[in-house]
Amino acid sequence: MPAAKPLFSYRPYWAHRFGTAPLLPMSREEMDDLGWDACDIILVTGDAYVDHPSFGMAVIGRVLEAQGFRVGIIAQPDWTSAEDFMSLGKPNLFFGVTAGNMDSMINRYTADRKIRSDDAYTPGGQGGSRPDRSVLVYSQRCREAFSDTPLIIGGIEASLRRIAHYDYWSDKVRRSVLIDAKADLLVYGNGERQVVEIAHRLAAGEAVKDINDIRGTAFIRKHCPGEWTEIDSREIDQPGKIDRHIDPYARQAETSACDKPVSAAGETVVQFQRRPKTDRATSFIRMPGYEAVKKDPVLYAHASRVLHLETNPGNARALVQRHGDREVWLNPPPLPLTTKELDRVFELPYTRQPHRVYGGERVPAYEMIRFSVNIMRGCFGGCTFCSITEHEGRIIQSRSEDSVVREIETIRDSVPGFTGIISDVGGPTANMYRLACKSPKIEAACRRPSCVHPGICSNLNTNHDPLIRLYKRVRDLPGIKKVLVASGLRYDLAVTSPEYVRELVSHHVGGYLKIAPEHTEEGPLSKMMKPGMGTYYAFKEMFEKYSREAGKEQYLIPYFIAAHPGTTDEDMMNLALWLKRNGFRADQVQTFLPSPMATATAMYHSERNPLRKVKRDSEVIPVPKGLKIRRLHKAFLRYHDANNWPLLREALKRMGRADLIGNGKRHLIPGWQPKGTGVAGEGKTFRTQHTGLPDTPATRGKRGSGGRKRKSRTSSRNHQH
Repeated sequence: MPAAKPLFSYRPYWAHRFGTAPLLPMSREEMDDLGWDACDIILVTGDAYVDHPSFGMAVIGRVLEAQGFRVGIIAQPDWTSAEDFMSLGKPNLFFGVTAGNMDSMINRYTADRKIRSDDAYTPGGQGGSRPDRSVLVYSQRCREAFSDTPLIIGGIEASLRRIAHYDYWSDKVRRSVLIDAKADLLVYGNGERQVVEIAHRLAAGEAVKDINDIRGTAFIRKHCPGEWTEIDSREIDQPGKIDRHIDPYARQAETSACDKPVSAAGETVVQFQRRPKTDRATSFIRMPGYEAVKKDPVLYAHASRVLHLETNPGNARALVQRHGDREVWLNPPPLPLTTKELDRVFELPYTRQPHRVYGGERVPAYEMIRFSVNIMRGCFGGCTFCSITEHEGRIIQSRSEDSVVREIETIRDSVPGFTGIISDVGGPTANMYRLACKSPKIEAACRRPSCVHPGICSNLNTNHDPLIRLYKRVRDLPGIKKVLVASGLRYDLAVTSPEYVRELVSHHVGGYLKIAPEHTEEGPLSKMMKPGMGTYYAFKEMFEKYSREAGKEQYLIPYFIAAHPGTTDEDMMNLALWLKRNGFRADQVQTFLPSPMATATAMYHSERNPLRKVKRDSEVIPVPKGLKIRRLHKAFLRYHDANNWPLLREALKRMGRADLIGNGKRHLIPGWQPKGTGVAGEGKTFRTQHTGLPDTPATRGKRGSGGRKRKSRTSSRNHQH
């Protein structure tokens, strides 16, 4: 993989003489206070402006400021006219548009397509502060405000919609957001490298239409350049021997470096089929066009598979997809930030607070991360329902230990309301810190979608010692009472390091630890690319052992997904039986939500499995579609809720499992119905036990059990960040 230009090596733009802004301005008055006559770059976002490294617009804004540019913020503008988009004047260089930290449709609607009443990224948690498909609407208004200003779109909404994609909310395949937004460039993935280079090149006088060679960007062409070599996507995804126990992406055309024998020199190398040699730097893969994938779900699954094969920055090629008479061109993914670069990004002069314009009104998403620290980016887990890999990449980017310590000291010394408790030291996956392939050569060549499924790759370094050292160091800092780990963790990785589990359980769990088996049955687990329950039991045993040794009463809270592709009614029934046997009663459950670009979304739409070669006669997988079956699967997870019993009785009888209806311990649900339950519109609900405390003699009567009222500690998870 070629080296990237260091992020902070550019010559600062002339405006650096204005220095650092206490807060990036949101009004002309604030610009005047800073002595600015104009902004060089204006960022438009669907989130409230929180000057914190967990908020994308703050990160991009501060990174650009460090390059010498004057950056203004338009946060949650009134989108019904262009007036708010003109409030800071015309930017000298470009508009940068993002929906915010979440896809606006996922932020706005539930898995049942119902409108949410709240928005965690808005002051006061008020819903309705951003439009549906925010990137499209904001882009239109920017064009209305200043039509000749370059328009760059990015963030997770644009990133996950960069090619033709299935849209769950309209139940159809939509065009690339780049086409509909009429933007000049789309930035996908972690955007620091791309945005900085775009800004400097525009500042140097280069036309935006000529900026077409930056990794991690997409743009529109009429025709592909003649000097490039075109490769049909069907050549990439050739049929081959499928070994479902080794590599779900195994192909004849290009084998996985992770599972091939070593060379004489002792290194594992990728082997290619014999075909005319092409230069990756000047070759692109032609994917089926928008019109084709819109009509043909099988072609859609094929296109999804090819895109996911081309996500490793070490070997990915450009992708091209026809949309009518235009070509959407995707350059290869951006190169990961180095530890030094990531440290500097996180240590820019953030105030770590919402903008003062909100008058102290609470922003729920900020309150959640106010006293937390992000120690890494990326995830190599490859869970098919999650979009982290598609956005942040599968190569782990870790901060240095010293940088994390400095941030915790900053929180301790400067963030109002700090009580000595760090709420989370983590990232997308808490225990992937500093984990990577043992060989850079193997890493650059590998095409596996996951380093841990169906088993942990032998070439993966699973050493948790750096993370253990970090935990020990931060919990010993003066003024720090407790350091918690609240991010999700891979328990299949954790069990490889008993010392890590001991450190975690003894010092960093606040009574409950959330983990995500997601299911108990092999059918859905294989489609999720999640480990089997044997690994869960191994981790549970270690968790309970070290909890006893520490003299602590602590509980695992497992999360599960209803209605995931590959899940049958019987699978959900068996999961419900497992939950009852183990005494779990979920207060909140998650129904699968098909997010754009996720592999599981391709399964949902096509009813094919893109983890293997996609053909017309490929495996057809069961997909729970329709409100009725999705509600049934959700009801199985909440088998204890009397309002669900009529639906479950009907289903169990239809499945030939009426033997599970009755009043004995072996039954799933009773045959009787409490008054006031099970009928739509009757307001009184049946009280249930809190999640997490199994109903055992030892736990009955404890706080949070047996129907005693308490605030839930659980929350719905969104797998897109």
